[in-house]
This record gives sequence, C-alpha cells and structure tokens, in this order.
Amino acid sequence: MQKLSLKTFLRKYPHNEACLEEIKRFVFPDGIHCPKCQKITNFYKLDGRMAYSCGVCRTQVYPLKGTIFEKSTTDLRTWFYVMWVMSKTRSGISARQIQREVGVTYKCAFRMCHQIRKLMADDGEPMDGINESDETYIGGKGKNKRYVPDYNEKPKEVVMGILQRGGKIHLRHIPNTGKWTILKQIKENLSTDASIYTDQLGAYQQLNRYGYNHSFVNHKETYVIKGTDIHTNSIEGFWSIFKRGVTGVYTHISPKYLQHYADEYGFRYGNRKADDMFTEMLRQIALKKALQVSPLS
Repeated sequence: MQKLSLKTFLRKYPHNEACLEEIKRFVFPDGIHCPKCQKITNFYKLDGRMAYSCGVCRTQVYPLKGTIFEKSTTDLRTWFYVMWVMSKTRSGISARQIQREVGVTYKCAFRMCHQIRKLMADDGEPMDGINESDETYIGGKGKNKRYVPDYNEKPKEVVMGILQRGGKIHLRHIPNTGKWTILKQIKENLSTDASIYTDQLGAYQQLNRYGYNHSFVNHKETYVIKGTDIHTNSIEGFWSIFKRGVTGVYTHISPKYLQHYADEYGFRYGNRKADDMFTEMLRQIALKKALQVSPLS
C-alpha cells in the first residue's frame, strides 16, 4: 500500500465529493441496501447534498448519519486533513495549531480534535498473550505520585495501561490505584488465559486467585528478572512517549478530557505497524457509525 503523503492526500481528496465517496465506500463496502426496495441497488449522488438517491425508488441515504461528521458545517476535506495530521504525527497536534493551519475558529478546531479522538478509542476486545500493566500520573508539579504533602498543589490524575506485547494498548483514566479499581480494568480487558506482568504494587498481588498467570518485578531490586522475559519495560517506554507528548504539545490537559488524549496516543501505538493509520481511522467511522455521537459537553 502506498504511503499517504501530503501530496498523495491532496491528489486523492481534491474536494468534498471525493471525501464523501470515500466515506460511502467504507460505510457500505458491499453496496447500499435500499430499505424500500429491500435489495442492493445503484445509488446516485444528489447535487448540492450529502446524500445518495436510489436509482429505482428514489429513496435517499445519508452516509454521514451517525458519524462524527453528522450536522457539521465544516467541509469534509478539512475534517479529512485534520484526521490525516493526527494520524501522521507521533506526538499529537494542538487545537491551536489546527486553527492556524486550516483557518477555523479555536472552538471548531477543539471540537473536531475531540470528535476524531472518539474514533481512536479502543474496541474493548479482551487481550490475550503476554501483557504488561502499570499506572502513571499526569499533571501537577510534584513527584510521580497522586497525593503530595503540599496541600496547595493539585493532585495528579491516574492513567492505567495494559499493553499487549506486539499488539495494542488499553488506557483508562481511573480514580485511584486501589485493588478493586485495578481488578475491574483487568477483568474487562484481559482474557483469563492471558499472562500479565506488573510491578510490586499491592493491588496486583492477588491476581493469581482470579485465574490470571501473574508475575511481578520488584523495582526496588531489579527491572528484569534474570533469565526470563518478566519486565514492564515496554509500557514504561510508552509512558515516556505519552507524557513527553502531553508536556511538549498540550502543556496542560483537563481531567475532563484526559481519556480522549489517552485514546489518541493508544490508537497510534496500537496501529504503529499499520500501513496507513489514516485508513484505519476511516475504518473506525464505519465500525462506530451505529453509535450516535453526542455533542462534546
């Protein structure tokens, strides 16, 4: 597959109609099934409208319905460009930079970025194989811990990650690092035949009782158990990418939207081996079309 460079992108999507046709191709890969004719028929684009009409009964179909583009007054080519930029960058891009590049208001750029991040949320499918689990803390100026002795400083926010070696990563903004909070995330995102490697945090110490093959590394003594593959170096490396991206690009992230940003970095990491992340994002439009995307509150 040819890499989608900016030159290729501009040639492939020269106008809104080309973008709409691409969305239609992903949303209806086998053709459009006419709800009135009860069969797949030929549909034709209506001039001046984001709709297609059945060549037999004239029933109209709207490919953008139920997607992040529904009811948006921003042209599709701008949406596609922002998606392309967010898929290409490895450290993220701020809404202020989007505002400068595409000429929209900051409010519009902010909303577009967060709607696109909804496409980047993981599918929730349980992971198997060898996994690493760890937590990190975002925000504040203190050391890497949630509560600090200086009461004038805001506490950090906790993000938990479960990384499948060679695969994807699940990230979740959680309220604390208590046993039941950690266990809930593991039960929801790991199959019981999976292996999980962690640090010495007490919340993980009873995972074997719940059917998981659990091993841990005591970081006070070592970072890799000699002669084994038991370590958490992979997810520690991801935290480095995530936190440096947050600090360098966004400077500050509101706890209200922290999950959206985590989804963005998780998507890029999980699709790092994909030929083209932009195409993967277009596939997510079709997969999540049935979900009505509510306005960002």
